[in-house]
Amino acid sequence: MSGLSLGVLVVEGDVKSGALITAGLALEQNREVFAVPGSVFAAQSRGTHRLIQEGAKLVQGVQDILEELNLTMVPQQMEMKELVPATDTEERLLRHISREPIHIDEVRRLSGLPIAAVSSALAMLELKGLVRQMGPMSYVRTREAGAIYGT
Repeated sequence: MSGLSLGVLVVEGDVKSGALITAGLALEQNREVFAVPGSVFAAQSRGTHRLIQEGAKLVQGVQDILEELNLTMVPQQMEMKELVPATDTEERLLRHISREPIHIDEVRRLSGLPIAAVSSALAMLELKGLVRQMGPMSYVRTREAGAIYGT
């Protein structure tokens, strides 16, 4: 299930629960992991508390998830996409960027383009919501162009 999503939200689960196994798989697949804190006295909150201690994003409301996944700006990103048409450079870079993180240097090597062109095109693709930076200078494809996500 984690491989089919942008992220995983764990609401409750003990340390050895299936929810935590799914969260671990999500991390291996470079997906976001979110956790809702619970009572410190409840066994079913131990797993979410551990996830938060290990770096999962603490969730207090749906807005936290939308902001982290960069879905609050979908209308603005679609508008930006129409204002700034895709260039040959952007298309060339998108051929080498998938859902697996790839470093900017590797994108430059595969595309054969100068680093300045790659860097500026990646910035535009990120503004359009087509790629996302995952860690220092590594990028992933976010979603297919034209996909509509409801909130």
